[in-house]
Amino acid sequence: MQLGHLPRLPLAARPTPLQEAPRLSAYLGGPRILIKRDDLTGLALGGSKARKLELLLGQARAQGADVLVTVGAPQSNHARMTAAAARIFGWEAILVLAGEEPEEVQGNLLLDRLFGAQVRLVNTTEEYVVMGVVQDLARELAAQGRRPYVIPRGGSTGLGAAAYLEAGIEAFAQLNALGARADAILHASTSGGTQSGLLAAACWTHSGARVVGISAGPAREVVVRRVVGIVREMAEVLRTEWSVHPEDVDVYDDYVGEGYGIPTPETVEAIKVVARTEGILLDPVYTGKAMAGLIDLVRRGVFTREQTVLFWHTGGQPALFAHARTLSAPD
Repeated sequence: MQLGHLPRLPLAARPTPLQEAPRLSAYLGGPRILIKRDDLTGLALGGSKARKLELLLGQARAQGADVLVTVGAPQSNHARMTAAAARIFGWEAILVLAGEEPEEVQGNLLLDRLFGAQVRLVNTTEEYVVMGVVQDLARELAAQGRRPYVIPRGGSTGLGAAAYLEAGIEAFAQLNALGARADAILHASTSGGTQSGLLAAACWTHSGARVVGISAGPAREVVVRRVVGIVREMAEVLRTEWSVHPEDVDVYDDYVGEGYGIPTPETVEAIKVVARTEGILLDPVYTGKAMAGLIDLVRRGVFTREQTVLFWHTGGQPALFAHARTLSAPD
């Protein structure tokens, strides 16, 4: 495995902390819980996408790009961080966001506009429609003499996932320094890039850790298919031979609720529990649902008192403000 040959632009504060969560553990009567604080990467209020963007923007510069185009939902963390990263290096960012214009501009969407990104809202839930808009936009920009660099949803490509192979190795080194071993790494998994990298890291280091993705929206089989494909791309990027079979990809889609971006009652409970036990804020789209999954799996005995679980905090707290009414309702 070699990452040194990949062009990179600096964006993330690394390594991010690995933090014990003893009060959360005690509250659950469950496993030792550690939290990997990738919400503290430092770019535009933090979040996991800074790691992927370092490599993606490195490639964009190498290709001579002058405008970044990416996709997401109106409360996309990836879109917000792409908008900020573009400004750091003097590029324009165009964000194609799938969803309706909200009544109030809040959370990540507010930050997108503060960063001066051009926001194009497309009122659809169909991925092929959104990607059609992106492709048309890229052709239009190229016809104008621009050099667009298109970043897929979540930065989830083989190149982006390589950043999470690196991140996983970082976390395992921190665990070793603590004299700890993770039985499982649990995280929100939707576009598949983070899970692909962490799964590769767990295998590469022979850690034995179970990499558990909690879907924030798509069905399990969709996430599994994405991970298998991204791992294949990542192996090509890293000039190595490695692959996973669908049965190797561990995903739960039990905690999605009504759909992507819609917090469940269990999500709200999880956000409040972690805030009130550890003083850590989760988000209502990804990490809140992932923590709801962890809480349920502990209560069901899937993770036991004797085990150690590493919860990967991918960030996204700006979206809290877009769900203030739901989150401020009485317990």
